Amino acid sequence: MAGQYINTSLPDVSDRMLFAVPKKGRLYDQCLSLLSNIGIEFYRKPRHDIALVSNMPIALVFLPAADIATYVAKGNIDIGITGLDIIRESQTENDVVELVRLGFGKCKLQVQAPAADQRLASAKDLVGKRIVTSFINLTRQRFAELEGVDDPTMIKTQVRFVSGSVEAACGLGLADGIVDLVESGDTMRAAGLHAVDTILDTESVLISNNHLRFPKLVETIRQRVEGILAARKYVLCQYNIEREHLEKAVQVASGRKAPTITQLDQNGWVAVSVMIERKTLAAKMDELKEIGAIDILVLQIVNTRA
Repeated sequence: MAGQYINTSLPDVSDRMLFAVPKKGRLYDQCLSLLSNIGIEFYRKPRHDIALVSNMPIALVFLPAADIATYVAKGNIDIGITGLDIIRESQTENDVVELVRLGFGKCKLQVQAPAADQRLASAKDLVGKRIVTSFINLTRQRFAELEGVDDPTMIKTQVRFVSGSVEAACGLGLADGIVDLVESGDTMRAAGLHAVDTILDTESVLISNNHLRFPKLVETIRQRVEGILAARKYVLCQYNIEREHLEKAVQVASGRKAPTITQLDQNGWVAVSVMIERKTLAAKMDELKEIGAIDILVLQIVNTRA
């Protein structure tokens, strides 16, 4: 049950939902920003891995990202933020519920080989050779597929675990190829490596266990997170247009569900408010202008609810 491994001397932790977040690493700062944006207020004392939220019945538990999926799956933690790669590597995907994909921490888990060795053009060329990684299970599963073997423990490819600086393994003669997370690829290129296979596209995920102690609170957190993500994805576009051109304008920008249309005092004209994805905004504004829209304004969305 959640809370079993927590020091019971901490006040009221047993009555709080336990929310795990990475204690450091590439996800830490973005997780803190997300917590602030969804209205979670807390103070974390130096060198303390538990912080009580002052405005909600939640205790934040700061854990290594690699451990969060396991704690949530086993019920020690109610909800948490970790990477999709961690969930798959820890083989807990059947024991956790994926609430929201968060859109940050995106990268690829890739098989990389020395770029100078033209014999290693694909992952198949590494079958039977030495692979170094910190993702033992996912690597064995991938090479089992390549070898046509049902049991990943029976592969002939030699998969060895290292916890860090994986990209140095080939240059030091420890491996013929590696499997590691790649964001920009700069580190791999600097080590003389190139991608020969992508095992998984990953990003940060908000997860819960299958036996919620605080279902209403979990749903509140989920809705708040989705609201922030929608606010980051969309802007609010407002414009005026003659009613005779309204149908074409709605075809250009229909919004998440439908635009809000208000009759103006000037006969035959309407005002339209519609949510538009940021990445398509410039092109949509050009199209609306061409149709006949005027007074086009774009407003930032701070938060929203579906």
